[in-house]
Amino acid sequence: MAKRTLKLDEYNKKILATVHKEADLSNQELAERVGLSPSACFQRKKALQEAGYFFNFHTEMDLDRICQHVLAYVEIYLHSNTEPHKSAFENAIQAIPEFMDCLRISGDIDYISFTCFPDLATLKATCDELSSRPELGIRRLDIRPVLERTKWYLGYPLEKLNWLE
Repeated sequence: MAKRTLKLDEYNKKILATVHKEADLSNQELAERVGLSPSACFQRKKALQEAGYFFNFHTEMDLDRICQHVLAYVEIYLHSNTEPHKSAFENAIQAIPEFMDCLRISGDIDYISFTCFPDLATLKATCDELSSRPELGIRRLDIRPVLERTKWYLGYPLEKLNWLE
């Protein structure tokens, strides 16, 4: 199913940029920020969401205050970049929620994933299990635990990017 395309005029850009970083604003607050009536703002926001310009809301959590956890980047090296290995690996990662983000990148690393596990032992065991599956074609996994998170991802810098027309 093709996504509908909407004109990204100044109001739609303001709605997207605001909702992106402050998804919990009431419609009234959003309307005031972008300079529209609440009714017009609601209709535009709904149209943008239905057209697929944004598709998810989530809340940032202070994990240090709620649970024990280990954040780590896992670098994945495949034996080959053939479609069967890539597909098998990508399907396997989809099934593991602790692998929160997985990016196929250029260079000598094939994929890098941001992970969150309850502890290092569980992270290592999961990586060992993945590595032991020959159908995934994993040559090597490097685990890089995060020692300190000095800056949180707080949204894309939409105001610094070039909007598509």
